[in-house]
Amino acid sequence: MSHNHQHRNQGNIKVAFFLNLAFTLVEIVGGIFTNSVAIVADALHDLGDSLSLGLAWWLEKLSGKRRDQRFSFGYRRLSLLAALINGIVLVGGSIFVLWETIPRLLAPEAVHVPGMFWLAALGIAVNGLAVLRLRSGSSMNEKVVSWHLLEDVLGWVAVLIVSIIMYFKPLPILDPLLSLVITAVILWNVIKRVKQTSAIFLQAIPEGIDIDAIEQSIDELTGVASVHDTHIWSLDGEHHIASTHVVTNDVTIGNSLLIRQQVREIFSAVGINHVTVEIEAVGEDCVTADC
Repeated sequence: MSHNHQHRNQGNIKVAFFLNLAFTLVEIVGGIFTNSVAIVADALHDLGDSLSLGLAWWLEKLSGKRRDQRFSFGYRRLSLLAALINGIVLVGGSIFVLWETIPRLLAPEAVHVPGMFWLAALGIAVNGLAVLRLRSGSSMNEKVVSWHLLEDVLGWVAVLIVSIIMYFKPLPILDPLLSLVITAVILWNVIKRVKQTSAIFLQAIPEGIDIDAIEQSIDELTGVASVHDTHIWSLDGEHHIASTHVVTNDVTIGNSLLIRQQVREIFSAVGINHVTVEIEAVGEDCVTADC
């Protein structure tokens, strides 16, 4: 990851953190003013978002540290850790919102409609700006954080629509109904993100990469007798690593260098540039052949 790219990631999350924290304070005051328990509950949810964003910003910054004696691959997986923590927090927050919403279907409560409208408009503007900053990001951390803020934007859109309808006709049950639908949609997408992040943590083969096709391409190279013990995993969802053992009849230096170069080109074609190639002679014992 280049320095400029890493700095941009940190900057996006930093802006989102301060925007979310500032609006959370406004939201708490606004919730009390409008006498809306739903808004106060959302303020508590946003406070949790702010804490998660702060953690994401801190870990994103640490993830730019280079390798050392303790972490030979560097600290990039800290960004992934932040994505996983944020995803889990968002799932928990969504469950909390659902828990608060369902009782309101049975006993809707009246609120201060004009206050709801203007607070919703402000919420859409503030959180929308943060989402726009993060949607252009490429790190898994930024993508998960953007779902935090997108949930808030959609939630405020629901509040805005409800406030407009309730201005003309008192239908307070619309508030919990829309909140229920939006939270369910967000929860579904975040669960998919958490599963994707967990798979990276468990060193699953990155999505879109066919390990069998790669081994077949290597096996078809001139001078290659067979290929085995191929492993592909990802550090953070962006930077992938691979290792493989290639068996050849000709283990001379010239042929070995040529095969290594060709194998690296095959991996590079699918976005993998950190590759370790072990060259073995036909008949040579390999202790990791069945790994």
